[in-house]
Amino acid sequence: MTVLTAAIISLPVLAAAQEACTTYTVKDGDTLGSIAQAAYGTFDYQMIFNANRDALAANPNSLPAGLQLILPCEDGRLTPDSQLSSVIESETAKQEANKPKSNVYEPPLKFVTSNNWMPFTDESLTGGGIFVRMAATAMQRGGNDRGYEVSYVDDWMSHIDVLLPSGAFDVSIAWESPDCSKLDMLGEFSARMCTEFDFSLPIYETAYSFNTLADSKYANARSFSDYAGAKICRPEAWPTGDLEVQGLLPPVVEFVQPKNPLDCANMLLKGEVDVYSIEAETTTANFTELNAMDKIAVNPALTTFITYHFLTAKSNPRGRVYIAMLNRGITEMRESGEWYDIVATGLEEYNKLKQK
Repeated sequence: MTVLTAAIISLPVLAAAQEACTTYTVKDGDTLGSIAQAAYGTFDYQMIFNANRDALAANPNSLPAGLQLILPCEDGRLTPDSQLSSVIESETAKQEANKPKSNVYEPPLKFVTSNNWMPFTDESLTGGGIFVRMAATAMQRGGNDRGYEVSYVDDWMSHIDVLLPSGAFDVSIAWESPDCSKLDMLGEFSARMCTEFDFSLPIYETAYSFNTLADSKYANARSFSDYAGAKICRPEAWPTGDLEVQGLLPPVVEFVQPKNPLDCANMLLKGEVDVYSIEAETTTANFTELNAMDKIAVNPALTTFITYHFLTAKSNPRGRVYIAMLNRGITEMRESGEWYDIVATGLEEYNKLKQK
């Protein structure tokens, strides 16, 4: 039994309405956005998705009536009587007690990531952010006991163009995996990701929202084809494969790709782009920082779901060995519930930082 399944069973009362710290039974017409708005006062439903990943991963845009969802507490706890970090502490103690011993020297694995992608990767956050903590933990789970180093190079494209192919680093944290089964529909960069790099199992699944000004003609889009002709902003090095497989690629749309997500938010407010699409946590943080949430319309009907992964170059002779090691750790973290604990504690820290 998984930790999340056990949490559902342990809750004694189902919520009659959407309330945090309970479970909720889906009704006809519910969406993740509407449930989040009622429970938390925001359309950002990432926390609900994190807590119900197994139930929602198949089709998060279509909720069957009767589905039971955990609505976590606002601080990320799955139940009112649970404690954040408890699974992390338990698994760490277990690892220390059963640490494998070897006299064979193996050089530390060299990870590279970047700053300024909160709450996922940033040196100012505990453990370097959620994704860096996942990498570090995976290296000590699933029978692994390998040393590692993490460096921050704040130019994402250099990871792809130079640092991984040259062998300067072994693994980059972290990248979207395009749908490589639809290679003929992908743009040049997404196709290159499929052919030149290997991906770990997913470490995170996130919703990419589509944000417009409230009075934009694109605010009423109800199919991806309705975005034809739009200028869509997504920061440089954030792949666009999810858009490309929906037919949204040049010349149907124009991509605008500044280096910083906040630049996209500013460009949307100034009318320089029509749509800003990125993960819900980032857009919410951007427009909150700019005191502009009331000026933005989040499309309630259209969402893409992106999976993030650790990445190695196919040219790295040990790359697949490293991916196999990381996959063992990821699998154990998912099964034990440690994955959710890392996510929840990372989001809790980030939310506290935003309130200062």
